[in-house]
Amino acid sequence: MDTIMTMMVNGISLSSILLLSALGLSVTFGLMRVINMAHGEFLMIGAYTTFMVQNLFLAHVPKELFDLYFPVALIASFVVSAFIGIALEAAVISRLYGREIDSLLATWGVSLVLQQAARSIFGAPNVNITAPSFLNGVVHLGGAVLSIKRIFILLAAVCLLIVWFIMYRLPFGSQMRACIQNRDMAGCLGIQVRRMDRLTFAMGSGIAGLAGCALTLLGSVGPTLGGNYLVDAFMVVVLGGVGRLAGAVIGAAIIGISNTVIEFGTGASIAKALVLVLVIIFLQKMPQGLFSIRSRALDEN
Repeated sequence: MDTIMTMMVNGISLSSILLLSALGLSVTFGLMRVINMAHGEFLMIGAYTTFMVQNLFLAHVPKELFDLYFPVALIASFVVSAFIGIALEAAVISRLYGREIDSLLATWGVSLVLQQAARSIFGAPNVNITAPSFLNGVVHLGGAVLSIKRIFILLAAVCLLIVWFIMYRLPFGSQMRACIQNRDMAGCLGIQVRRMDRLTFAMGSGIAGLAGCALTLLGSVGPTLGGNYLVDAFMVVVLGGVGRLAGAVIGAAIIGISNTVIEFGTGASIAKALVLVLVIIFLQKMPQGLFSIRSRALDEN
């Protein structure tokens, strides 16, 4: 039971990272029909932003206030990733709406550029980030030993609630969902579709930056950090259903927990391969994912 408890916490913490990675990807792909292969690099941007905030605190802030760097880094990683997302959307993504293959190739090139930029600025070797003292240590639950860092990552649920509130309780969210279901009709009703695209892409990029900040608690940061989670994030999106929060939550839970459980009995590479095979088999039966948005616009396509 102790082993099962530890595996479940590790699986749920991985699911939380995948959920943060996939939330923005699900919304932006559902809204703009753009396959963003550079989405993983926004995790990297969030992680390196955390690294820079840590160094600024080490250089200019008294040691007794060092732990405050992490809350500041959470905000900074969202803001920096969102602004870079706005720049990317204006320069590249806005020219690729509805062109999935073109967007895949173009954003793959952007991802390579961002990775090389990270190597040029921070160097090729991975960098380490010191976790704040209040996240060090473990919690003993019975005989199970649970890392406080992994428990903290479960706070991704707070981010999920904020996104849900924005999408289902604010006018901005209503307009976003209208654009996802039928862009042309939303434009006819007076919604500024281009403005919605830019703001939605910024929000999705910012959420990915938060995921990158959370990832710094689990290991070192390198230029290829985002690529390690990009495939899993796409699997979460297609498994759960494009543009659906419930689908993203359930898809992340299935993939994260399954990956952790299978890895316990086999290995990391075999676990990823088996999870991918299971997702492919599932999509053969339900190509729209667990949840799908029904609308005339989507049915006609």
